Amino acid sequence: MLALVLIGCGATALAQQVYISANGPVTRSQCSEQTASPSYAFSQFSYTQTETVRTATSVQPECTTTYAPPYESLSHLVPSLTTTTWGNWYPNQTQRAANNSDPYGPAAWSSLWEVAKIANFTTRGLYSTTVQPTPVPSSDLVLPPPNYFGPQDCYNFPEDFMFGVAGSASQIEGAIADEGRAPTLMEVGFQSGVMANDYVTNENYYLYKQDIERLASMGVKHYSFSIAWTRILPFTFPGTPVNKQGLDHYDDLINFVLQKGMIPSVTLFHFDTPFAIFKNNLTSLKERPLIGYVNGGYQMDGFEDAFVNYGKIVMTHYADRVPVWYTFNEPLLYSTNGKSVDAVVKAHARLYHFYREEIKGTGKISLKFNDNFGVPRDPNNTDHLNATNHFNDFQLATFCNPIFLGKDYPEAFKMTIPDYVPLTEEDLKYINGTADFLGIDPYTATVVEPPPQGIAACAVNSSDPLFPYCVKQFTNTSTGWDIGYRSESYVYITPKYLRTYLSYLWNTFKTPVMITEFGFPVFDESKRAVIDQLYDSPRSEYYLSFMSEVLKAIWEDHVHVMGAFAWSFADNWEFGSYESQFGIQFVNRTTQERRYKRSFFDLVDFMAIRTRKK
Repeated sequence: MLALVLIGCGATALAQQVYISANGPVTRSQCSEQTASPSYAFSQFSYTQTETVRTATSVQPECTTTYAPPYESLSHLVPSLTTTTWGNWYPNQTQRAANNSDPYGPAAWSSLWEVAKIANFTTRGLYSTTVQPTPVPSSDLVLPPPNYFGPQDCYNFPEDFMFGVAGSASQIEGAIADEGRAPTLMEVGFQSGVMANDYVTNENYYLYKQDIERLASMGVKHYSFSIAWTRILPFTFPGTPVNKQGLDHYDDLINFVLQKGMIPSVTLFHFDTPFAIFKNNLTSLKERPLIGYVNGGYQMDGFEDAFVNYGKIVMTHYADRVPVWYTFNEPLLYSTNGKSVDAVVKAHARLYHFYREEIKGTGKISLKFNDNFGVPRDPNNTDHLNATNHFNDFQLATFCNPIFLGKDYPEAFKMTIPDYVPLTEEDLKYINGTADFLGIDPYTATVVEPPPQGIAACAVNSSDPLFPYCVKQFTNTSTGWDIGYRSESYVYITPKYLRTYLSYLWNTFKTPVMITEFGFPVFDESKRAVIDQLYDSPRSEYYLSFMSEVLKAIWEDHVHVMGAFAWSFADNWEFGSYESQFGIQFVNRTTQERRYKRSFFDLVDFMAIRTRKK
């Protein structure tokens, strides 16, 4: 047989897989050798199997900590704010809004939706007002029968380890044209006859209290969510009125999280770019990106200042109660060109300085990065190692070099993106140290080798099918096996690679690591009967194996991992699809009923057993 060994080699990106030849079965080091033969005897038969009934333990409220002065003491930092309300937009209404002379009145707000030309917006959800929560029945909190095999580690998580669940506004809220919200890239950019839309999703905008009640009942301590920019600023840009209903909604959401004994983490921006950023122009929105998969509009004139203005408004209102902030979610994936990256890095740095120097906040700030961690197909081949470093540098060091190390963009980025904006020494000094930890979404791993034509030739040819990463990517090992159990999408179960990855991040960028998302969409889950969807053993294996390797990274590799957030707390809209289900809760798309899946119980039970009590 071949034994797979993962090696993390410190500050340089040498994490790799090594195949060591071995013969015979794997030894059972935990077992003593048996020398005696078994004996056989009859006995009185009885049904001795018993069923242990355990229920989840809800999180308990604690004293609320504050992390900044309240808004009343910070309002001078965002002067001249005006608030108003706009109500709901109905595409087929016959009565038109009046006061056409007001550039931000009801007529102007309605025109934002009319210009966006949202297709087939004929379906609204079941709810039109916030639903008050009801207690979760104890019968819903009974743990499933234990798995026969499970983790055997004896490590515990540190007292300050943050375990939680995550979601994002566009993927769960629905109510896209309610209470003043304006159109976003999520509505305009995902219009196709074969793509599911975000118009209703989980109706979390009205069901957020019940969702939080369900999380708290399972013992979840941390809840990470995003705020929709166009719910706060329907007209997007500085100097435009703030939506009071949007402010009140997230204010109430945060307060209810705290009331239930949980702690909020807030992401300012999770892909839902306001349509107004594109100057309400469908042509500019559909411009082909050079870097990411989608044109997120970061390169558009005015984006940076508009985002910073939005971030300041949100932070001043909620910084007293929110201890962890993320400015951007996976910015590489929606970056169009070099100017996009420049806008993200500088907007993030400006908000960090605002939070520390003007708000005087004591919480933490970072970004969430994507990267399916690359490992070399042949670890003894220098070209394969260089290709792997190039792959990881392009995705991570592009942002992490200036933010964590005060260093220039990596060569992998500069040689590939010709319009990148050079960083001056003054820029690097301002940007350096503007994140308190590295947020990463390490869903899976990727096996890498260089392209036949070479990285350099690919990097100067944007029409090359391997551009912009300019490496060949595989999901199998050199022996032909998949790198792990396959999911509905790109994710494979690769826990040992995760441990190597955490070591790479810690030793390369010299900062604590937060797993801000990780999850597994079980293959064909949406096509199964509900009872079978609930018994999602592959997802349990994913979470428990990943968290076991996190413990090893902490205790054996001495990596500072601050926390981990499961994605997602419920099945949701996955950017055009409901079939790729990442949720640890099932959602009935007709009734909006939620049901806990087995993996939710397994994960919270695993964490509860291994979490030190303060």
